[in-house]
Amino acid sequence: MINGAHIVIYTKDAEADRAFFRDVLKFPSVDGGHGWLIFAMPPLEVAFHDSASNDKHELYFMCDDIATTLQELRSKKVKVSEVNDQRWGKVATFTLPGGGKIGVYEPKHPSPLKLKR
Repeated sequence: MINGAHIVIYTKDAEADRAFFRDVLKFPSVDGGHGWLIFAMPPLEVAFHDSASNDKHELYFMCDDIATTLQELRSKKVKVSEVNDQRWGKVATFTLPGGGKIGVYEPKHPSPLKLKR
């Protein structure tokens, strides 16, 4: 039935953010037409949190070692935040060229991605 997910990131500079995903993060992509790149993403998981309102969604990239990941991003001149240690993981953000921020974290929780198929 469902065979994948498509994430949309709204930005003030889509061209710069596409170049960032292509050139800095090195995510593979296809051209959907007229330079509209669509990127393959790493495996993902989804969690549902209680909220007073609907239609708020967040995107976090996961990593095995946040210090190493942030250092690699810094070496590519990417602005990153300090690490915040939470119950569920160590979390930070990095800033896209268009000004938006994306979370990155080293999870402490179990992941369904590690289940044997």
